[in-house]
Amino acid sequence: MGKDIEFNFNGIAGSGYLALPKKAGAKPVIVIQEWWGLVPHIKDVVDRLASQGYVAYAPDLYHGQVAKEPDTARKLLMELKLDEAAQELTAAAKYLLELTEVDSESVGTLGFCMGGALAIWSATICDEISTAVGYYPGQSWERHSPHWENMKSKRVQMHCSEGDGTSKADSIVEAISSINAAGGFVEAFDYPNTLHAFFNDDRPEVFKKDAAELSWDRTIEFLKQIP
Repeated sequence: MGKDIEFNFNGIAGSGYLALPKKAGAKPVIVIQEWWGLVPHIKDVVDRLASQGYVAYAPDLYHGQVAKEPDTARKLLMELKLDEAAQELTAAAKYLLELTEVDSESVGTLGFCMGGALAIWSATICDEISTAVGYYPGQSWERHSPHWENMKSKRVQMHCSEGDGTSKADSIVEAISSINAAGGFVEAFDYPNTLHAFFNDDRPEVFKKDAAELSWDRTIEFLKQIP
């Protein structure tokens, strides 16, 4: 099990949930929340990654606030300041690379919904992030303004639900085209008969067990390639 932590890296404060593996020499992964906030499901993902041998950390981008209703979640999402989120994610990546349990040149990200887009976006703005996995990152990129040109030699994996339009959705097509044009690697998987948030087992109305298990296996194998 992990623990709630606070840290300060070069004047940038951060807080969130950190879980360490039993063995040293691990690769670090930042887990980025859905629009609900740092809820138990996200902490469970962090713990699952640690059990697979990763140092995993989920930043609390809402700073203690969580949502139980979509209207509240939407409000928190719209209030999220991306410039501050960028600073926190960059500081978190540098902080993880300094941990004694870590033996890696770079950091991976794994995000869901809002966090799926942020996981990919963070790789475009942070040199320390080399590998990104985004689950159903269906939002428009207009607000994020990604620096796609920075994706050269970086790697991205996306897991797309049928309910969001699969990998043919406009935002997914844009990301694939832009990453390829920059000289990065990108792959996208479609999961038939799935709805948005099919990985979230705290939401039985959308959870799809077979798709969740398959996507998780693919994610773990992909994150092994973090340099």
